[in-house]
Amino acid sequence: MIEQIQQLEQHIFSDLDSVQNAESLEEFRLQHLVKKGTLGQLNDQFRNIPNEQKREAGKTLNVFKNKLMSLFEEKKASLESSDTTEQIDVTLPSRTTYPGSLHPLTHIMDEIIRIFDSMGFAVASGPEVEEDFFNFEMLNFPEDHPARDMQDTFFVKNAADKTVLRTHTSPVQIRVLKNSTPPVRCIVPGRVYRNEALDSTHLAEFHQVEGLYVDKGVTFADLKATLVSFFEQLYEGQKIETRFRPSFFPFTEPSAEMDLRIAGKKDAQWMELCGCGMVHPQVLRNCGIDPEVYSGFAVGFGVERMAMIKYGLTDIRDLYDNNLMFLRQFV
Repeated sequence: MIEQIQQLEQHIFSDLDSVQNAESLEEFRLQHLVKKGTLGQLNDQFRNIPNEQKREAGKTLNVFKNKLMSLFEEKKASLESSDTTEQIDVTLPSRTTYPGSLHPLTHIMDEIIRIFDSMGFAVASGPEVEEDFFNFEMLNFPEDHPARDMQDTFFVKNAADKTVLRTHTSPVQIRVLKNSTPPVRCIVPGRVYRNEALDSTHLAEFHQVEGLYVDKGVTFADLKATLVSFFEQLYEGQKIETRFRPSFFPFTEPSAEMDLRIAGKKDAQWMELCGCGMVHPQVLRNCGIDPEVYSGFAVGFGVERMAMIKYGLTDIRDLYDNNLMFLRQFV
């Protein structure tokens, strides 16, 4: 029995050395390691040998089996690590890949800038963390003015002076006028912040575009013509209706709010898109400009609301949910 095991050991180990791939390894296992294979036959023969030979034969058989199983596992691991062939079912459909794209707010902001650039408006910018002086006082909001209650403001704690997250892009209007000589024609795109309850048309952080034009002889007719022309270009291909409603802003006089809706669209609702008006004479004086010589208009757009109309959205929060199914519409 011992001699038979030794002869078989040489034969089986030779067979294992010749294994080159997973298929031949499986053939080796079925030939030698299963219950009815070579090792199974050895176990059957072991039961029939005389008892006085079983101790030594059993020891030799166990050493052989352990060595064989160890070598088999080593061979299996070696083949698996060396197998670099990627298993691909070529009949399966390929994975869908999506190109990167700009966010819809970026799309519409770029379009706004392009349209105003064609009208001769430059782009200006200013800080989002702003001094109360520029955000309110220079815009004709005295400290005790009730109009300050119109805007729920985020105040910066522990600041040396009164510092706020700007509630509108209008403070940049002041910075531009103080450092320029009319004529001045610019827009100011950027983020603004208000402590407001979130709903389908309101956010605590959103985007505005301030428009400013100051020169000799600027009238409300210029303001209206500019806005109507702008919206006709922004919503090109759609018939729009606009309306102006009297309103109040401390930094413009007279002041108005402009609403817009898509004409002929079922259940189309009027949506307020901007506040506007003629720059208040006191604001011009604050900036060192003589209101007897110069006049101008200012307008503030809500960019998210313009996007809602352009893309047919009903909830402003869709623009910030990071839903890829939604965003892929704007490739």
